[in-house]
Amino acid sequence: MISAKMQKTINNQIQAELYSANLYLAMSGYCMSKNLKGFANWLRVQYQEETMHALKFVDYILERGGELELKEIEAPPTEFGKPVEVFEKILAHEEHVTSLINKLYEVAVDEKDVAAQIFLQWFVTEQVEEEASVTEVLEQLRMIGDKNSGLFYLDKELAARTFQPPAANAK
Repeated sequence: MISAKMQKTINNQIQAELYSANLYLAMSGYCMSKNLKGFANWLRVQYQEETMHALKFVDYILERGGELELKEIEAPPTEFGKPVEVFEKILAHEEHVTSLINKLYEVAVDEKDVAAQIFLQWFVTEQVEEEASVTEVLEQLRMIGDKNSGLFYLDKELAARTFQPPAANAK
Protein backbone atom coordinates (compact mmCIF):
# COMPACT_ATOMS: atom_id res chain seq x y z
CA MET A 1 0.00 0.00 0.00
CA ILE A 2 1.24 3.47 -0.84
CA SER A 3 1.45 6.08 1.92
CA ALA A 4 -0.77 9.16 1.81
CA LYS A 5 2.26 11.44 1.47
CA MET A 6 3.74 9.40 -1.40
CA GLN A 7 0.36 9.25 -3.13
CA LYS A 8 -0.11 13.03 -2.86
CA THR A 9 3.38 13.72 -4.18
CA ILE A 10 2.93 11.37 -7.13
CA ASN A 11 -0.47 12.88 -7.95
CA ASN A 12 1.26 16.27 -8.01
CA GLN A 13 3.90 14.83 -10.34
CA ILE A 14 1.19 13.57 -12.69
CA GLN A 15 -0.08 17.13 -12.91
CA ALA A 16 3.47 18.37 -13.65
CA GLU A 17 3.99 15.73 -16.35
CA LEU A 18 0.69 16.59 -18.03
CA TYR A 19 1.60 20.29 -17.93
CA SER A 20 4.93 19.39 -19.56
CA ALA A 21 3.08 17.49 -22.28
CA ASN A 22 0.81 20.47 -22.95
CA LEU A 23 3.77 22.85 -22.94
CA TYR A 24 5.59 20.79 -25.56
CA LEU A 25 2.46 20.45 -27.66
CA ALA A 26 2.02 24.25 -27.55
CA MET A 27 5.67 24.69 -28.52
CA SER A 28 5.22 22.18 -31.35
CA GLY A 29 2.26 24.14 -32.69
CA TYR A 30 4.25 27.37 -32.39
CA CYS A 31 7.16 25.90 -34.37
CA MET A 32 4.78 24.53 -36.97
CA SER A 33 3.31 28.02 -37.39
CA LYS A 34 6.86 29.27 -38.07
CA ASN A 35 7.37 26.57 -40.76
CA LEU A 36 9.88 24.71 -38.61
CA LYS A 37 8.36 21.28 -39.10
CA GLY A 38 11.39 19.41 -37.78
CA PHE A 39 11.38 21.39 -34.54
CA ALA A 40 7.61 20.83 -34.34
CA ASN A 41 8.16 17.09 -34.77
CA TRP A 42 10.89 17.00 -32.07
CA LEU A 43 8.53 18.74 -29.67
CA ARG A 44 5.60 16.49 -30.55
CA VAL A 45 7.77 13.51 -29.64
CA GLN A 46 8.50 15.28 -26.34
CA TYR A 47 4.73 15.64 -25.86
CA GLN A 48 4.32 11.89 -26.37
CA GLU A 49 7.11 11.13 -23.90
CA GLU A 50 5.66 13.39 -21.21
CA THR A 51 2.22 11.83 -21.67
CA MET A 52 3.79 8.39 -21.29
CA HIS A 53 5.58 9.57 -18.12
CA ALA A 54 2.27 10.73 -16.63
CA LEU A 55 0.70 7.37 -17.45
CA LYS A 56 3.57 5.52 -15.78
CA PHE A 57 2.84 7.47 -12.58
CA VAL A 58 -0.90 6.80 -12.94
CA ASP A 59 -0.28 3.06 -13.29
CA TYR A 60 2.10 3.07 -10.33
CA ILE A 61 -0.40 4.71 -7.97
CA LEU A 62 -3.12 2.28 -9.01
CA GLU A 63 -0.84 -0.77 -8.78
CA ARG A 64 0.05 0.24 -5.22
CA GLY A 65 -3.59 0.52 -4.22
CA GLY A 66 -3.57 4.30 -4.16
CA GLU A 67 -6.14 6.80 -5.28
CA LEU A 68 -5.64 8.74 -8.48
CA GLU A 69 -6.42 12.45 -8.16
CA LEU A 70 -6.19 14.31 -11.44
CA LYS A 71 -5.77 18.04 -10.98
CA GLU A 72 -6.36 21.04 -13.18
CA ILE A 73 -3.61 21.67 -15.70
CA GLU A 74 -2.58 25.30 -16.23
CA ALA A 75 -2.59 26.45 -19.85
CA PRO A 76 0.90 26.89 -21.31
CA PRO A 77 2.01 30.09 -23.04
CA THR A 78 1.56 30.48 -26.79
CA GLU A 79 4.60 32.59 -27.76
CA PHE A 80 8.14 31.25 -27.41
CA GLY A 81 10.50 33.38 -29.52
CA LYS A 82 13.35 32.23 -31.76
CA PRO A 83 14.32 28.54 -31.84
CA VAL A 84 17.24 29.15 -29.48
CA GLU A 85 14.83 30.79 -27.02
CA VAL A 86 12.44 27.85 -27.34
CA PHE A 87 15.22 25.45 -26.38
CA GLU A 88 16.42 27.67 -23.55
CA LYS A 89 12.87 27.48 -22.18
CA ILE A 90 12.82 23.71 -22.67
CA LEU A 91 16.10 23.29 -20.79
CA ALA A 92 14.89 25.45 -17.91
CA HIS A 93 11.67 23.43 -17.79
CA GLU A 94 13.51 20.08 -17.82
CA GLU A 95 15.76 21.30 -15.01
CA HIS A 96 12.60 22.15 -13.06
CA VAL A 97 11.18 18.68 -13.72
CA THR A 98 14.47 17.16 -12.56
CA SER A 99 14.13 19.04 -9.28
CA LEU A 100 10.57 17.69 -8.90
CA ILE A 101 11.74 14.12 -9.52
CA ASN A 102 14.55 14.58 -7.00
CA LYS A 103 12.07 15.84 -4.40
CA LEU A 104 9.78 12.92 -5.15
CA TYR A 105 12.69 10.56 -4.60
CA GLU A 106 13.45 12.30 -1.28
CA VAL A 107 9.85 11.67 -0.18
CA ALA A 108 10.25 7.99 -1.09
CA VAL A 109 13.40 7.83 1.05
CA ASP A 110 11.73 9.67 3.95
CA GLU A 111 8.72 7.34 3.73
CA LYS A 112 11.06 4.31 3.58
CA ASP A 113 9.23 3.29 0.41
CA VAL A 114 11.76 1.06 -1.31
CA ALA A 115 9.37 0.16 -4.15
CA ALA A 116 8.89 3.84 -4.96
CA GLN A 117 12.65 4.43 -4.85
CA ILE A 118 13.19 1.63 -7.37
CA PHE A 119 10.32 2.89 -9.56
CA LEU A 120 11.67 6.46 -9.47
CA GLN A 121 15.17 5.42 -10.52
CA TRP A 122 13.91 5.15 -14.10
CA PHE A 123 12.77 8.79 -13.96
CA VAL A 124 16.06 9.96 -12.45
CA THR A 125 17.91 8.34 -15.36
CA GLU A 126 15.37 9.68 -17.85
CA GLN A 127 15.89 13.25 -16.65
CA VAL A 128 19.63 12.98 -17.20
CA GLU A 129 18.89 11.90 -20.78
CA GLU A 130 16.26 14.63 -21.26
CA GLU A 131 18.59 17.42 -20.15
CA ALA A 132 21.45 16.06 -22.30
CA SER A 133 19.22 15.82 -25.37
CA VAL A 134 17.92 19.38 -24.98
CA THR A 135 21.40 20.73 -24.26
CA GLU A 136 22.72 19.12 -27.45
CA VAL A 137 20.10 20.86 -29.61
CA LEU A 138 20.54 24.14 -27.73
CA GLU A 139 24.31 24.11 -28.25
CA GLN A 140 23.80 23.40 -31.95
CA LEU A 141 21.42 26.34 -32.18
CA ARG A 142 23.95 28.58 -30.47
CA MET A 143 26.65 27.47 -32.94
CA ILE A 144 24.32 28.16 -35.86
CA GLY A 145 23.57 31.67 -34.64
CA ASP A 146 21.79 33.66 -37.33
CA LYS A 147 22.77 31.37 -40.21
CA ASN A 148 19.49 30.27 -41.78
CA SER A 149 21.15 27.44 -43.71
CA GLY A 150 22.24 25.86 -40.43
CA LEU A 151 18.77 26.29 -38.99
CA PHE A 152 17.19 24.59 -42.00
CA TYR A 153 19.68 21.72 -41.76
CA LEU A 154 18.98 21.23 -38.03
CA ASP A 155 15.23 21.42 -38.72
CA LYS A 156 15.64 18.56 -41.19
CA GLU A 157 17.63 16.54 -38.64
CA LEU A 158 15.01 17.05 -35.93
CA ALA A 159 12.29 15.86 -38.31
CA ALA A 160 13.78 12.36 -38.16
CA ARG A 161 13.08 11.88 -34.44
CA THR A 162 10.43 9.31 -33.59
CA PHE A 163 8.68 8.31 -30.39
CA GLN A 164 10.17 5.15 -28.92
CA PRO A 165 8.10 3.90 -25.99
CA PRO A 166 10.12 1.88 -23.50
CA ALA A 167 9.95 -1.89 -23.65
CA ALA A 168 6.95 -3.38 -21.88
CA ASN A 169 9.14 -4.72 -19.07
CA ALA A 170 10.70 -1.26 -18.46
CA LYS A 171 7.58 -0.08 -16.73
